[in-house]
Parts: sequence; structure tokens; C-alpha cells
Amino acid sequence: MPTLIVRDVDDRLHKRLKSEARRRRVSVNTLTKELLAQGVAPAVADAAGRYADLDALAGTWSTADARRFNEAIEPMSKVEPELWS
Repeated sequence: MPTLIVRDVDDRLHKRLKSEARRRRVSVNTLTKELLAQGVAPAVADAAGRYADLDALAGTWSTADARRFNEAIEPMSKVEPELWS
């Protein structure tokens, strides 16, 4: 597999990459490969027609994030019976 070297990365960008890699619990190398793939490669379906373009988001929510999301969508789960009769 080829090796890619990126030179003269701005200090602020490097700090942001390290911070994001830490947040996602991956190496800076893994994060960089994911970001490059997302930015360059189009979303492609596998043989079963499934897309993997959201895979990088899997497992990135904290418990607090998930709780806030569930609280935000909770009103959408209520059914108004008079609208369905």
C-alpha cells in the first residue's frame, strides 16, 4: 500500500486533527485516511445496495449526545389519534 506524506501542516490544523482523532478514539492516521476518503471518493453502494458513507459517525455520540437527541425527537413519536380516524 502506498505511503502519503503531508508536509507543512498548520499547527492549528494539526491540533484539530489530534483532538478529533482523540474524540473518535482513532489514530490521527486513521482519521486522516477517513477524511481523505470522504472528501475524494464518492459514496458507493456495496453489492447489496448499502452505503457506508455514514460509518464514520457510528459510535461517535456520547451518552449525553444520545440523550439530547432522543429528547429532541421524542415529540415526533406521539400519535394524534384524531388525525388517523
